[in-house]
Amino acid sequence: METLSRLIDRRPSVAPATSCEDVLALFSADPNAFAVAVTDQGAPMGVVYRDVLIGMMQVAADTLSRQPISQVMDLSPRVVPMTLDSDSFVATLAERPTPVFRSAFIAVDEDGLYAGVGGMGSLIASHRRRDLEVHDATGLVERLANDISHHLEGVIAIATRLEQQPLSADAGAFVRAISETSRDMSEMLARARDLQRSTHGNLTMRPSPVRLRDLADAVEAAWNQRAASGGSTLMFSYDGDPECTVEADAERLLQVFDALIDSALASGRGVIEACLHARPCSGGVALEGSVRDNTPGAAEGRLARVMAPLGSAHLGDRSDLILGVGMALAHRIMREVGGELTAVANRGAGLTVRFSLVAPTAQLGESSGGERLVDARAAHILIVDDNATNRMVAEALCDLFDCTSEQAVDGVEAVDLARSGRFDLILMDIKMPRMDGIDATRAIRSLPGRVSGIPIVALTANAGANDVQAYKAAGMQDVVEKPIKPERLAMVLGALLGEAEDAAAA
Repeated sequence: METLSRLIDRRPSVAPATSCEDVLALFSADPNAFAVAVTDQGAPMGVVYRDVLIGMMQVAADTLSRQPISQVMDLSPRVVPMTLDSDSFVATLAERPTPVFRSAFIAVDEDGLYAGVGGMGSLIASHRRRDLEVHDATGLVERLANDISHHLEGVIAIATRLEQQPLSADAGAFVRAISETSRDMSEMLARARDLQRSTHGNLTMRPSPVRLRDLADAVEAAWNQRAASGGSTLMFSYDGDPECTVEADAERLLQVFDALIDSALASGRGVIEACLHARPCSGGVALEGSVRDNTPGAAEGRLARVMAPLGSAHLGDRSDLILGVGMALAHRIMREVGGELTAVANRGAGLTVRFSLVAPTAQLGESSGGERLVDARAAHILIVDDNATNRMVAEALCDLFDCTSEQAVDGVEAVDLARSGRFDLILMDIKMPRMDGIDATRAIRSLPGRVSGIPIVALTANAGANDVQAYKAAGMQDVVEKPIKPERLAMVLGALLGEAEDAAAA
């Protein structure tokens, strides 16, 4: 924290009886003096601004030269404690009656006595410098988080492959421990990055047509085994029209359910009842998701963890931090979509946590983003990336979705392999040597025959609105952001492979 004590000029003050002529001489002797404080026995009485006094003396020197400086000083200077941090001072400027255009302020010590005079110019410059430092540090942290996430995904992919090999009991236990720890850290990093982006208004939302029954199935599939391994039973139900489809970001809704179910599982063993309700309403479809558990114990602390998840009292260890970040992100997502997240204590034991929102209705086929969360048809996929870890991660995910794959290290290899026509979809990195992903996509689109229409998905850490527009203009159908989230990739693959299957059938 930078206090005003580091930004003030500790030059001596002058007495109220000092003549205007003598004060002008002080300014003439020191070109850097922007203001002089006027004090009486150390107590601030006023301030004289360099430019103001020089201007007055140029106009009326004969009259003012012998006059005491108290006759022309600012009688209501801005007086602030020298221990005040500069950010707080800047934040209060608009709230104070003293005009902001006054170019100096007086800083006082703990006894209210004069300590120095500060300039608004240096204050604003310091504030801007700190903003730039924060911006640069935030960007560095974001890049480091991306890099760490990529490495963690590589560790997870390697561990997944090792788990499929014949291992001794000890080796298998070590691999599982590595895999579980890496997944926890990867999940925490992803949530933390999303939470940080939401704080700056940069949380990406990608609404597309989502069939709610598929969303419910995806939540149940993701959590059934995890609940059982922890000694709990998860019962998930969908209450609504089986074909009801809304325009929503399925990945973000999955994140909200993840936070609620994760919180319930962390509270102890028991039965967890989760449900997604859907009812027509004037604005489209009223959605309500709920997660109810029957874990015994005091509900007050758990309610605090749900409604104020980042309170320091709740963050005891890494597990608490993961839960807190996830729940905080769930609140931000709900606010972003105009929804609400609430929690109540059950009459017996446990909590019920709900979220609600209104989503517009949609029809499948309006967009490529959400027709199927997971497609059952096995596909052969070309993975294009110059980074071996990224290729391994994508290959492991393709295996997870029962898809086979081949790999290319740059755009030139991708175009050559695409000519064979044996791929159902291409996962394309953007920044690569020899030929980048955009040029490779354009080259594939110019190939003769049906191969030119193969679905191409961008794999990139740069997924801003302008970037996505450029990728689609080059001929790509969709974008999956790095580090790759399995849920997002599953939805994109399901939608595009499903469309390709429908087109072939036609």
